[in-house]
Amino acid sequence: MKLLTSPASPFARKVRVVLHETGQADQVTEIDAATNPLGDPAEVMHANPLGKIPALVREDGPALYDSRVITRYFDARAGGRLYPEARIWEVLTLEATADGIMEAALAMVLETRLRDEAARSEAWVEGQWRKVERALDAIEARWISHLEGHVDMGQIAVGCALGYLDLRHGGRDWRATRPQLARWAERFATRDSMIATAPPAP
Repeated sequence: MKLLTSPASPFARKVRVVLHETGQADQVTEIDAATNPLGDPAEVMHANPLGKIPALVREDGPALYDSRVITRYFDARAGGRLYPEARIWEVLTLEATADGIMEAALAMVLETRLRDEAARSEAWVEGQWRKVERALDAIEARWISHLEGHVDMGQIAVGCALGYLDLRHGGRDWRATRPQLARWAERFATRDSMIATAPPAP
């Protein structure tokens, strides 16, 4: 199998963390296939007509995308412990919240990278950051207990989202008013899977 990925993508990192957590990392070849909304890389388009990563190219079936499909696929192959049925709706909601943080944080990056300075909207960027802040506040207030215990996909997604905030938006100091989440993030970042998939420094 081939995983079309990028070292800095938080969505691809989710998949890579799952591969390490489930002992399947050696069964997948990672292919660097960085994308942007203005490009059409042929290999990515062949696997995913939306032109996004991650995408998983398989020999025994069609390519899979997006990250939530691929993580469930690998979890199912390993016995299904990252999406426990007893807490499935909580896990899926927490994963969706983390994915929303990633989407907003990535949109902020693309606004500054792809638009000429005169065309950029500071109000739009700040609107995206407010989405991030609301999601972080909700995790701090209502989801901390769900981040404890046996590792699941909600925890992995939140860990990758927070890692991406540190990578691309470290100056905004999301930790300042969220001490419980900050302590959890520090602990979770020490997992072998998180260390093995850490993005390169900017």
